[in-house]
Amino acid sequence: MSVNQATMADDVQEDPAGGGGPAAAPGVRGDSPTAAKGAGRKSAERTDMVGKALGLLVLLGDEPRGASAAEISRRAELPFSTTYRLLGSLARDGFVDYEPDGRRYHLGLRIFQLGQRVSNHHGFAGAAMPVLRRVTERTGEATILSVRDGHHHLTVNKVDGPQMFRVTSDPGHLGSLSATAVGKALVAFAEDAEREKLLAELPLEPLTEKSISDRDAFRREIDQVRRQGYAVMDEENEIGMRAVAVPLLNSQGHVFASLATAAPVFRMTLDELKAHVSLLQDAAAELAARLPQR
Repeated sequence: MSVNQATMADDVQEDPAGGGGPAAAPGVRGDSPTAAKGAGRKSAERTDMVGKALGLLVLLGDEPRGASAAEISRRAELPFSTTYRLLGSLARDGFVDYEPDGRRYHLGLRIFQLGQRVSNHHGFAGAAMPVLRRVTERTGEATILSVRDGHHHLTVNKVDGPQMFRVTSDPGHLGSLSATAVGKALVAFAEDAEREKLLAELPLEPLTEKSISDRDAFRREIDQVRRQGYAVMDEENEIGMRAVAVPLLNSQGHVFASLATAAPVFRMTLDELKAHVSLLQDAAAELAARLPQR
């Protein structure tokens, strides 16, 4: 990312001689210990502003309809002037798009390009899509491939079914680990220490009245997922939707991704979804052999 120096920090003064660096304090030699400390502080400030710029991109990723600079400033808890200048710099480099009519900012095509490169690097685009399409042809419903991103699952690929009613978890979507089938599979088959940490620390936010919000109940759910080899979601993440998911396991037997079939409740019962577990497991084994195992 290229963030120009004018946007880096409100208190960085430019060299009036045009040298492009911060102006030295009066009476301080550029090679003195004081100057060195000052340079280190300015470098830390620049690094911090880069982090803030990245934080703005994350916030915009949660706003599919875009957001104004004032809204982003409030959500980021940054001064408006700092937010405005960072957004301007990100827009110049294509990471952010500005909609003049609504005065709203959106993620730019540069983010999409980088996302596609990440997807290709991990084999999700080339290797995974044919397998997902084949599963969807068999089930008639959406097939979703997800990985874990901290306390969330990240949808990396999806193939929609031929029906009009579609699943809303598009690639790039960050979702709950505790209220989704793909998330439960990612937790249940994680390495032992990581699984225990998630069971102890994972926020159990109730997304619907059917979501598991009790920690002991969630642990029992994860134990059951491990015993049966698959996870289910029955309107816990979204009313009207069900899903079943299986893990993609690496050579050590630990999960590095999960694969799911999702369908609206009026088209498929839970038992009908579970009937696709063996199909999903075969596809998961094929994907585990094809994809880089992180």
